[in-house]
Amino acid sequence: MNDRSKSTNVGENMIGRDTACTCKECDHGFARDCLKINCTCCNQESHSMILDGIVGLAPISKRHGLYTEVRSVLIPIDSIKLHGDLTIPKNAEGIVLFAHGSGSSRHSSRNKYVAQVLQKAGLATLLIDLLTEDEEKVDDYTAHLRFDIDLLAKRLVDTTNWLIKNPDTKNLNIGYFGASTGAAAALVSSVDCPDAINAIVSRGGRPDLAGPILSRVKAPTLLIVGGNDSQVIEMNEEALNLLETEKKIAIVPGATHLFEEPGTLEQVARLASDWFVTHLTKIKNQTKSKKETTVGI
Repeated sequence: MNDRSKSTNVGENMIGRDTACTCKECDHGFARDCLKINCTCCNQESHSMILDGIVGLAPISKRHGLYTEVRSVLIPIDSIKLHGDLTIPKNAEGIVLFAHGSGSSRHSSRNKYVAQVLQKAGLATLLIDLLTEDEEKVDDYTAHLRFDIDLLAKRLVDTTNWLIKNPDTKNLNIGYFGASTGAAAALVSSVDCPDAINAIVSRGGRPDLAGPILSRVKAPTLLIVGGNDSQVIEMNEEALNLLETEKKIAIVPGATHLFEEPGTLEQVARLASDWFVTHLTKIKNQTKSKKETTVGI
């Protein structure tokens, strides 16, 4: 582009402000940074996105190439199959499995946004529906299955086994990103596969629902809570005291439970990205046999 007005117009029409930037030259963190300074190096071909209801190409860092595809996958678990969206940047060393919260799904705009930022950092992501479509319909009325932590944890374990056996993901270090009740399921699941899970991040999580297993969690765990989510802060501080692994709590000022306030979800994504990059991409002396061991619940 050779004029600033054209650059701004492309930014406003082609991408959202909170889309991760994939400019070849500027490599800003987010599209809003390009719009803010009327970035002159942006062009239509150097941007991609995942917006609500649209599965497109996910942005990733320059060292991992420009684009990578989002693939729809079906994960067989007992007599059912769970739907998932799998994204693997080139040269990825780690993958983050998302466990969504109460009443949510793999289409959660918040989780998809966080996934974009992780992909930009060179991490693979798998967003899955922990419930089938029929189960979700039932849960819309009963709100029961979303709190069945044992059921959700078992499905995370089975999905972890799928990642360990899948040719495209078997060599990737695995982490869990859990939101709300999904965080409790992630913590429980990690106890049943301690050699497979290398990091956990909880966003507005309910670790209290994980029960007495907290002291048995081995994966380094980051608890992210909104500064205005007082009840959940208390739950997470109690959980922090019970965890006996590498642990940290991060409180995002001004954020409520869903991190809907401007800039707060951006902070969540950056905190999560830093945690996962630290624990999933450093060189690990794991044996091949350990990575291929099936875990159970």
